[in-house]
Amino acid sequence: MIESLLVANRGEIACRVFATAKRMGIRTVAVFSDADADALHVAQADSAVHIGPSPAAQSYLDVQKIIAAAKASGVQAIHPGYGFLSENAEFVDAVEAAGLIFIGPSASSIRAMGLKDAAKALMEEAGVPVVPGYHGADQSPELLASEASRIGYPVMIKARAGGGGKGMRLVESADEFEQALESAAREGLNAFGDASVLVEKYINSPRHIEVQVFGDSGGNVIHLFERDCSLQRRHQKVIEEAPAPDMSEAVRSAMTEAACKAAKAINYQGAGTIEFIADGSSGLRADGFWFMEMNTRLQVEHPVTEAITGVDLVELQIRVASGEDLPIKQSELAINGHAFEARLYAEDVVAGFLPATGRLHELRFVSGARVDTGVKAGSEITPFYDPMIAKVITHGATRNEALGRLSATLAMTHVAGTVTNLAFLNALSRLPDFKEGKVDTGLIGRNIESLTRLEPPSHSSLLIAAISLLSIDLTRTRGWRLWGDASHLVTLRFNDAKKTVRVTLHRDKPATSSEATTVSMSDVEDEQLLLKCSVTPLGEFDWSVRREGVQQLLEVFKWQTKSNHCVSVRDAGVITEFLLSDPLEASTQQSSNTDQVVAPMTGIVTHVDVKQGQSVMLGDRLLVLEAMKMETSVNAPREGVIKDISCEIGEAVEGGSVLIGLE
Repeated sequence: MIESLLVANRGEIACRVFATAKRMGIRTVAVFSDADADALHVAQADSAVHIGPSPAAQSYLDVQKIIAAAKASGVQAIHPGYGFLSENAEFVDAVEAAGLIFIGPSASSIRAMGLKDAAKALMEEAGVPVVPGYHGADQSPELLASEASRIGYPVMIKARAGGGGKGMRLVESADEFEQALESAAREGLNAFGDASVLVEKYINSPRHIEVQVFGDSGGNVIHLFERDCSLQRRHQKVIEEAPAPDMSEAVRSAMTEAACKAAKAINYQGAGTIEFIADGSSGLRADGFWFMEMNTRLQVEHPVTEAITGVDLVELQIRVASGEDLPIKQSELAINGHAFEARLYAEDVVAGFLPATGRLHELRFVSGARVDTGVKAGSEITPFYDPMIAKVITHGATRNEALGRLSATLAMTHVAGTVTNLAFLNALSRLPDFKEGKVDTGLIGRNIESLTRLEPPSHSSLLIAAISLLSIDLTRTRGWRLWGDASHLVTLRFNDAKKTVRVTLHRDKPATSSEATTVSMSDVEDEQLLLKCSVTPLGEFDWSVRREGVQQLLEVFKWQTKSNHCVSVRDAGVITEFLLSDPLEASTQQSSNTDQVVAPMTGIVTHVDVKQGQSVMLGDRLLVLEAMKMETSVNAPREGVIKDISCEIGEAVEGGSVLIGLE
């Protein structure tokens, strides 16, 4: 049995591996970059080794630094986690050449499945169904465009070495193909060092269903049933579940048999996932699914499989890597209930799911759900790595029960300090079609307007934010004045809007911290009374607002930045962050300056499409920004002429900085 291991990764997955390793009595070693010196995974390991600067290419992707750290710490094995070097065959070779154990598949298995075109050819030989498409070596743009026309639009361009949605572009028509090809190839090159692509037919009403497989050195292969990962945005998974809804035993049998056949074709050892695309237009069919790719590693969504099978997949990885046979037979596995996983990200949903940065001033989850995370209150979300904050996993006897628990858990989760997709996840978990199991990869896109709509803060949230930002201590400051009730004027900013309100504390008897104070709030602009209620502080973070016999419980976190006083209020699952605005600030909003094109996020300029003096039309792509291995196009806000360009390829730019001037 392996007695010590190093995790060549960071964040949530490093913490996840450490948890199982410690339970098994295995010594653990973490690695960290400059940006992660105070990270949670560093604190949870028995020891940690610094491996370089913040950019992943100079730290977590540096094979020699990882090997050196493993040797210096005297470990027997390296667990790659997922992402970074987890599917890098050269890394496996280097680990084994150093006399260490790689906790994962062989280099030959990774190579066999690492390139999508070669993998599909191999699967065809093994009798596994594959999606119609072009997987050839000729990568000339003319041939690829010709093949796309032959296959028939819409088509999907995929980086052949890709994964995690990177290097993927959906192309609806021939006139979109050239630019989509350039972007997919460039993103594939940046993320995986390979610009080659394949072109496939886009399946209508597609469902993304994958099968968890496991193999050992004795040639034994088992499956641990399927997961449905159809809820995606920008080709990245948002909420996963196991088992797949509307999955008949006949289709499950056909799909899991094909998955095991695929694993056996490459003598697979360790944890792997066979990903299928299924035609969901008229229900799942045994002849209506096709092989997409194999992930030769542990998946982000593996907890839902653990929840329904009771199997610790990381422990299984360690045991198989130690040379043991699989300790469980296929006949001993069964599906127990249903499970969901929601991925909580730091990202700006309204701006198109752009990755976000910032300090987590508060991070609170309710008990009763499994939460896998690599951050804590005070952690910094940087532009260097994936912006995941946590995975929230719930389990229940039925799908409805598990989904109900997920929705309730998300409604009670509170994140403060950076923009997140929490409200989006909340709305998605309550979406009628999703609740009924009517899922496909287009579900989010069809409902994007309702799912991303910003809910206005409740009057109760406004009131509690005002009281908190004004630092009104209700246990000390009573409302009585010789000439009347005490009132306070405050201007709050929230969701790109602002409102000035008058908060009045009404005359009342002296009170203790557990008693209520009668408070009213009115809109200064129209002098409209917004509410009159009883307010009771219940502790450091919790408040009670009672109005007309109805009680609301709100949760509040307060902090201060260099330029603002801030408060985050959670009311009925809706979180709003308020900033204390300068009361002397003019009430009118300045119109946006369309003469300047600014960076929508912090990132690296990877492509500039225009030159000084060039005429552009509304919506034309001006440049491309890359952050966290994902590309974002910056388009012209209006028709005009390029006056100046204030950035260059390879330059790191801050969100909000001016990139291009228009005239």
